[in-house]
Amino acid sequence: MKDLHSELSAAQKFSALLARARSGAGAGASRANLLALGLAGFCFVLYTVLSVSRHRLMLTTGYDLGIFEQAVRSYAHGRLPVSELKGHDYPLLGDHFSPVTATIAPFYRLWPSPYTLLVAQAFLLALAVVPLTRWACRVVGTAGAAVVGLGFGLSWGIAQTVGFDFHEVCFAVPLLAFAVEALGNERWRAAVAWSLPLLLVKEDLGLTVAAVGTYVALRGRARLGIVTAVAGLAGTALTMLVVIPAFNPDGVFAYFDKVPDGSASGAPGLLAHYTLGLVTPAVKQLTMLMLLAPTAFLALRSPLVLIAVPTLAWRFASANEAYWGTKFHYSAVLMPVVFGAFVHALAQMRGQRRAAGWPDAVRTSLAASALFTVLVLPLHPFAQLADASTWTPGARVAVATRVLKLIPDGETVSASNRFVPQLTHRCTVMVLGLTQNQDAPEWVVADTAEPQGWPIGRDQEVAEVARFREKGYEVVAEEAGVVLLRRP
Repeated sequence: MKDLHSELSAAQKFSALLARARSGAGAGASRANLLALGLAGFCFVLYTVLSVSRHRLMLTTGYDLGIFEQAVRSYAHGRLPVSELKGHDYPLLGDHFSPVTATIAPFYRLWPSPYTLLVAQAFLLALAVVPLTRWACRVVGTAGAAVVGLGFGLSWGIAQTVGFDFHEVCFAVPLLAFAVEALGNERWRAAVAWSLPLLLVKEDLGLTVAAVGTYVALRGRARLGIVTAVAGLAGTALTMLVVIPAFNPDGVFAYFDKVPDGSASGAPGLLAHYTLGLVTPAVKQLTMLMLLAPTAFLALRSPLVLIAVPTLAWRFASANEAYWGTKFHYSAVLMPVVFGAFVHALAQMRGQRRAAGWPDAVRTSLAASALFTVLVLPLHPFAQLADASTWTPGARVAVATRVLKLIPDGETVSASNRFVPQLTHRCTVMVLGLTQNQDAPEWVVADTAEPQGWPIGRDQEVAEVARFREKGYEVVAEEAGVVLLRRP
């Protein structure tokens, strides 16, 4: 009887310990969720404020916010996406394969405005903070998770994306964050499920899906990994070789010419381009440095960093210099990968915690990451929020706003690039000076005093205004260099 009583007592103690462990785990998960949602909420507000303020200052552009708004506007009215900015009724599925943007259409139907796209982008980018922060919280605690979450949320790749209009890659960022977190925790089916929708974001991301599949296969789930890799490669091939050419007016994938094929330089030049040329000139090395430095270079200790290779490869292989550096939105999809690799490396270090100096190494790495985030912050678009001019649109913005209000809804307009997204929600708009434009838009509006300088310079912009005047267009308004003309 005594033995039975002892066994029951031991069982009760074990149950109590198990209950406490579950309670502790539940509390830990709750803290992780609260921290993740708090940081994501902070980033959402930050991104929204920056995007909205830039649009109010007329710093957004037709290329690219205007193009994407025209696509979403088409979807919202039950049509396949077209963009007058690319050419008359130009089918955008013949340019890039990004049907995922249709998911914004219901919201745009309720609020037809470029702000709908900017707020959606802010939400999607901020959402990616959640899986990375929760994972880091389990690995290095709340303080370390705050460093990771803010390091990602304030990273230069995300900042450049928020600071440059709207782009479809904002959908890829949270998908990759959830996929990389699942890979790091060996939840293979979840990782595949999060990565497959990338095929609907942009045609090149099938290569990233293939990289995820290869990683899964190499980690022991061969069948699942191989099927995923094949699906990724097939998706990219299908969209580039079949779907996009089918919609493209010229029947081609227009971006193949961005990658050298050896016809100009021959075999030796082609070999040099795809070897030494992948790491030169120095701007490519700088981009690699900027990618790894936020993680104190610990990302290199995780095989997850290889998921970034396809994107880096096509960018560095391209002849388009804009792809090589840290500007614009091109690095957005790399940030969740390198920060996921960072957390994975920290987790691997935790697994070796019996080694002397483990806590110090983790603290040093996190401190270095935090320091980099703080030092780089003033160099990128988030620093604009500390500038007083960001909050007070100047006299020129007021003038342009008054002039643009003179254009009735539903008209066709040829406009300076930065005026375009101010009009795309209510007019059919083209960028002034491009050859694919309609010959006789109903309205022409230009900033001849402070043009953006792309796609045409000030002299050409002035010449375009003069050309329309010679064609008989009437001057409706002209103030501080902002000129509005109407077709007779």
